[in-house]
Amino acid sequence: MTRPRPKAITLTPAAAERVKALMAREDKGYLRVGVKNGGCAGMEYVMSYVAEPDPLDERVEDQGVEIVVDASSLLFMLGCQLDYEVTPLHAKFVFRNPNETDACGCGESVTLVPATSEA
Repeated sequence: MTRPRPKAITLTPAAAERVKALMAREDKGYLRVGVKNGGCAGMEYVMSYVAEPDPLDERVEDQGVEIVVDASSLLFMLGCQLDYEVTPLHAKFVFRNPNETDACGCGESVTLVPATSEA
């Protein structure tokens, strides 16, 4: 018997509600998340709307929401949790990623290592 495959990324209830609201308003198809090279720490999280996922993108359904993870970012995103925070000073998505090894002082970029398989 094959064990269930873990989700590449999970969403908190707050993030799922925000994604639902954005997707209903934008009617763009899917929210796509990933990372790209940039920033003072080496990598930045990116989010965009896509009409259709690329064939190699990872489709993730969690909390009643379906998002896609960019295929080239997948190893950097494994185990990540997407949250949505609202404070008196900001409202933003927050990535909580076990693959982060460092972050810049402004919080806009991170250093990531690819996930490895468990022994």
